Amino acid sequence: MYLKRPAGGLAFCLFYLASFFTNKYVLSVLKFTYPTLFQGWQTLVGGLLLHVSWKLGWVEISLCSRSEILSWLPASVIFVGIIYAGSRALSRLPIPVFLTIHNAAEVITCGFQKFVQKEQISHLKVCSVLFLLVAAVCLPLCDTQFDPNGYLWALIHLICVGAYKVFHKLWKPNSLSDLDQQYINYVFSVVLLASASHPAGDLFSALDFPFLYFYRFHSSCCASGLLGFFLMLHTVKLKSSTTSGQYAAWSFLAKGKLCTMVVIYSRDFCSTACSTQLRLSLLAYHRSSLP
Repeated sequence: MYLKRPAGGLAFCLFYLASFFTNKYVLSVLKFTYPTLFQGWQTLVGGLLLHVSWKLGWVEISLCSRSEILSWLPASVIFVGIIYAGSRALSRLPIPVFLTIHNAAEVITCGFQKFVQKEQISHLKVCSVLFLLVAAVCLPLCDTQFDPNGYLWALIHLICVGAYKVFHKLWKPNSLSDLDQQYINYVFSVVLLASASHPAGDLFSALDFPFLYFYRFHSSCCASGLLGFFLMLHTVKLKSSTTSGQYAAWSFLAKGKLCTMVVIYSRDFCSTACSTQLRLSLLAYHRSSLP
């Protein structure tokens, strides 16, 4: 039985769904397409909440070695690329399309393990990863509203996700926990995105945003920051309290439910086709991940 830890797993699924829908609402419905500000806000909220939780003793963070913090900074740079490109892509693409491309990052990880680290990988896992790749490559063929910029940002997001996972495998020091790493990511992201908001033009362009003083915009931004933090926290807890196969099962369930809800509410052919592709490819990859 792989769906153990039901309370933690269900909380993870709940925050996963709520976080994705809230972000999609802000980016695509309200059209707040200023990623340095939106992602800067989310990382600021996440960093502050994580810092407060640390000081109150709710979570354990131990940043004792400056050399290890500096050694993790390349991953933080990649993390900024992940959230920036992801925000750009999600604002232009349907959720099933975005998730399908996002999951194709496993191709980079698997390729690195097989051809660089020379690890033995089962034929089933290789086939399932190729299935993820085929699902992503076939997306433009069934997308009647093909957005080249959206797919370009999704591709950049995919590369950054793959690079982040590869760096995590290569990174030697092991004294930094997942929360330590996320804390560094938050702090670095806030500094970098705040510095880039003016050169990118987002700082002053946002002043013309039509919903700038509307309650629904403020409440949605607050919700996105809180949900993002709780999703991160429950992801870390779920990974630490379950095996990789159990975590893969919960992740599969969350993504499957998300795509199902998108199809129910949108009734769009492209979303339906992509959702079916995504669920099939995720199922194949999930089965190959089981011991």
